[in-house]
Amino acid sequence: MLNRRRTDRANSASNDTSLIARGTVIRGDLRFSGALHLDGRIEGAVLAEGEDAVFTLSEHGQVHGEIHVPHAIINGQVQGDIHAGERLELAPQARVTGDVHYRTLEMAAGAQVNGRMSHRVEAMVPRELPAPDTLEGAGLDEAVPA
Repeated sequence: MLNRRRTDRANSASNDTSLIARGTVIRGDLRFSGALHLDGRIEGAVLAEGEDAVFTLSEHGQVHGEIHVPHAIINGQVQGDIHAGERLELAPQARVTGDVHYRTLEMAAGAQVNGRMSHRVEAMVPRELPAPDTLEGAGLDEAVPA
């Protein structure tokens, strides 16, 4: 379920995939485009450039800082807020300590979030309800027999 979509998105991200290997520690903010797969540790913010960017955090990966990406697949540890502009997938081993902001969320059994979860909605267009006289013409104002 989670893996199928990950490969589809990774291929659509201009085939530019960066890998940060297990045992690697980056101190400072990281900006990327395309796809980023993290098996190591980042101590700083993870910032995507581009609407098709995909961030994948493996079960070995860790982020100590905020994540701002359109698409994220999390299966490791995050200490900080996650801002997923489009889609967030929390896999079974995901452990998030911080607030989660998402438009679309898929959360597998076993994933944990210790923080607030906030659904982002697109700017809503106000709906206009029909005028009361329109409802009367539809027969809705008639008494209902008991």
